[in-house]
Amino acid sequence: MIRDTSAQDRLVAVAPNRKRKLILAGAAVAVLVAIGFSVPKIATMFSADTSVSASRLTFATVTRGPFVRDIAAEGKVVAAVSPTLYAPYGGAVVMQVHAGDVVKKGQVLAIVTSPELTNKLAQEQSAADAMQVEYLRAQVDAKKKRSELQKAFDNAVVDQTASERDLKRYQGAFEKGAVPVADVDKAKSALDKAAITQKHAQSDLTVDNDSLTFDIQAKKLAHDRQVLLVKDLQRQVEDLNVKSPVDGQVGQLFIAERATVAKDAQLVSVIDLTALEVEMKVPESFARDLAIGMPGEITGNGKEWKGKVSAISPEVVNGEVAARLRFDGQSPSQLRQSQRLSVRILLDSRANVLTVQRGSFVDESAGRYAYVVNDGMADRRDIRVGASSIDKVEILDGLKEGDSIVVSGADTFGDAKHVAIAR
Repeated sequence: MIRDTSAQDRLVAVAPNRKRKLILAGAAVAVLVAIGFSVPKIATMFSADTSVSASRLTFATVTRGPFVRDIAAEGKVVAAVSPTLYAPYGGAVVMQVHAGDVVKKGQVLAIVTSPELTNKLAQEQSAADAMQVEYLRAQVDAKKKRSELQKAFDNAVVDQTASERDLKRYQGAFEKGAVPVADVDKAKSALDKAAITQKHAQSDLTVDNDSLTFDIQAKKLAHDRQVLLVKDLQRQVEDLNVKSPVDGQVGQLFIAERATVAKDAQLVSVIDLTALEVEMKVPESFARDLAIGMPGEITGNGKEWKGKVSAISPEVVNGEVAARLRFDGQSPSQLRQSQRLSVRILLDSRANVLTVQRGSFVDESAGRYAYVVNDGMADRRDIRVGASSIDKVEILDGLKEGDSIVVSGADTFGDAKHVAIAR
């Protein structure tokens, strides 16, 4: 048999290591504590409706402080007064200016040649002259007719007076027996005839005088009407010289030189550089808060000007509303049309307001709820929001200062009320 080495083995006594025991005991306690703290969190994780990565979310903290509502955007300079001139009558047009020329009020910009209108004016002027002659002739004829009527009336009066005298003389002679009664009766008949003649002469004088007056008045009215027609044609002929209604600058020529145009065709536009405004586009959500007269600030060229909202478009185009600001006082002379400027309109300014960063949660929930984040969990909570600015939204109820909420990305939560946030 082969002998083993068991006879050579001997037991060695190992001294106890207290330090090692303490380290092992401490590690065991730490593990137990970690397990104790993790159990509630693990239980909460398992109670969540869904889990979403934090990288897909944006968080913000509710704060209290000043709240300023304003609208800041880029605007462009536009002319508040930019009239477009049209052809008053059809014809060939001769332009007197070029695009960009500085013009004065009343300066001729274009001349429309219209032989038809010019000839019509000459014809109507001739007709007016003829009517004036007729009117003057009617006055002369009336004067002559009145003279004849007055003469007949005067003769009738004289004849009546003579008949009265004859009757008186015959009556005296009859009383003395110098003449028969037949002569007295004849004198009475002559007097009656003279009285009738005088009465008719007076009536003719009155009636014919009125008739003559009406005839003269009719001819005068016809002449006046013709004169008004001539004046209107003269105005139209004068308008063939298209004049600038304002001091400004020629903006655009709509026709070529010596082009033949129809009535009311566009000819030229004039820009009044003394009345400039700034036009800006406002998001539809802020348009309802805008009002005419609101103060604004306009900056550009290293300067700042005060302004006021002067007009708001009633139409929404591509989710935006056009608004215009007018400069307080005189428009700056160094500005040019279509120049870009920065515009800011102050809507509201308050202190000590509970706010949070604006995000998609306002539109997704219509401002009715938000997800409050705490220990890796996002819990849905009912809230009530107030006014909104470009970057903040006012919190009226449901949140307190220091709360952390999900401001964007909550659309991935669906209808979940408890969401685990995976880091």
